[in-house]
Amino acid sequence: MTDRIAIVGAGLSGTLLAINLLRFDGPPAVLIERQAAQVARGVAYSATHPDQLLNVRAAGMSAFPDDPDHFVRWLAAQAGAAGGGSGTSFVPRATYGAYLADALAEVREARPGRLDLVDADVRDVAADGEGARLALADGGAIEADAVVLATGNLRPHAPPGIDPATLPADRYIDDPWAAEPAAGLGPADTIVLLGTGLTAVDVALELDAAGFAGRVVALSRRGLVPRRHRDGLPPVAGDTDTPPLVLSALVRKVRARAAADGWRAAVDRLRPVTQRLWSALDPATRARFLRHLRPYWDVHRHRLAPAVADRIDAMIAGGRLHVVAGKVTGIAAAGAGLTLSWRPRGSEAAEAIAAARVVNCTGPQGDLTRTDDPLLATLHARGSIRPDPLRLGIEVDAQSRVVRRDGSIDDRLHCIGPMTRGGLWEVVAVPDIRRQAWDLARRLSHSQWVGGEGL
Repeated sequence: MTDRIAIVGAGLSGTLLAINLLRFDGPPAVLIERQAAQVARGVAYSATHPDQLLNVRAAGMSAFPDDPDHFVRWLAAQAGAAGGGSGTSFVPRATYGAYLADALAEVREARPGRLDLVDADVRDVAADGEGARLALADGGAIEADAVVLATGNLRPHAPPGIDPATLPADRYIDDPWAAEPAAGLGPADTIVLLGTGLTAVDVALELDAAGFAGRVVALSRRGLVPRRHRDGLPPVAGDTDTPPLVLSALVRKVRARAAADGWRAAVDRLRPVTQRLWSALDPATRARFLRHLRPYWDVHRHRLAPAVADRIDAMIAGGRLHVVAGKVTGIAAAGAGLTLSWRPRGSEAAEAIAAARVVNCTGPQGDLTRTDDPLLATLHARGSIRPDPLRLGIEVDAQSRVVRRDGSIDDRLHCIGPMTRGGLWEVVAVPDIRRQAWDLARRLSHSQWVGGEGL
């Protein structure tokens, strides 16, 4: 058994790994988080506004693949908890953050002295045959036998044609989670959201909740908005066999199912085999999927809670939110605001939008070659980690061990969570991350004999 595990990042991925190490009586661990307020919550579940709901029903949000009703039982035990105790409900994200914090506190209390929480910013990890040393921003260090990177998503990258360094920081918001987009603006102002996916939905809801009475324009290449969940649908039996590996054949199969059973059922039937399907595709086919099908997969796979979809529909119907399709060609400071140049989809004529503020809502990214994260940039520059072939994140092997620049495997450095999407694709939602963290905890604890229902 490993002597001590250092987990860098205490969001969903790192927290679930730490919890499972304790559950499996694994090695002592240290859970390190640079944002103390986000321990067990991360960015996603630190939301405080009740309108920010989970995108999955409560019944699918247990932290543990071997205890699928755990979250629903916790909800039922919370007298008056927001979101209620129904497995069919879409509860606030803040409620889920409280659930994760409770689960962490409970397992630490049951196994005292086995897990340390450290508020620190890790800037480097040097691993060798003897162990690993984590260098901290304050000059300190942490020694460990093995290290797991659970850093979550990278911040959104600036879209092509935009250089944030040339724009006023109070007018161009590069990180939608680090600012209040409506601050200082009034009903005569226009806010442009770059992106029309889940991040843009969150920001639009935040603007609505803040009482912003101006105009909101959400712009993306295709103008696609996430579809809604539909209440009352029975569970869908997933595939057990890998579908066709030829994209055109797979699309035909899904379309035929959608015509017969509805698109939700057609997409959900792929859920159990998505990772297996992705791993069987060659790099060229994966690249074709990302180029042509990813936007359509994203809006059908990652859906909105019905209440959230209702609010977005109401904003659009009321003229407060405009969703447009096109390509950004440039952005420049203009007076007290910004001028955004864009070309509508299917048109050669350029147009301009006078915006009081532009918010980058293109969503989380994973390209190591563009990151400004000090730890990941250092590890990448030294060759301790490398991007996956499609630059979706960090390349890892089947055991979550990182691949170095020279192609060798580092037995002491692992990575879990969204930054491993290059090899797994579906590893951004709770059902996938909980399984990945559970599996790695079993390996690090030498508890592979522990079984589960294999969600």
